[in-house]
Amino acid sequence: MTPTSAASNLQYPADTEIWYSLKCAIAASSGFQRWQLERNTQLQGLLLEQQVQKYLRETLETLAY
Repeated sequence: MTPTSAASNLQYPADTEIWYSLKCAIAASSGFQRWQLERNTQLQGLLLEQQVQKYLRETLETLAY
């Protein structure tokens, strides 16, 4: 299995643990919670992981400007 395969995260269980810890820390942050409140209707039906990914993507896009 190569690191670029779709199941590569299964090859590295430590990465899964790191992502879980990072996701929890982001979800607990005041910035994320404020972002959630501002986008409440847009986030309905999304899992926490999907919300965190969207938050990170939007934050990075903002920083790119």
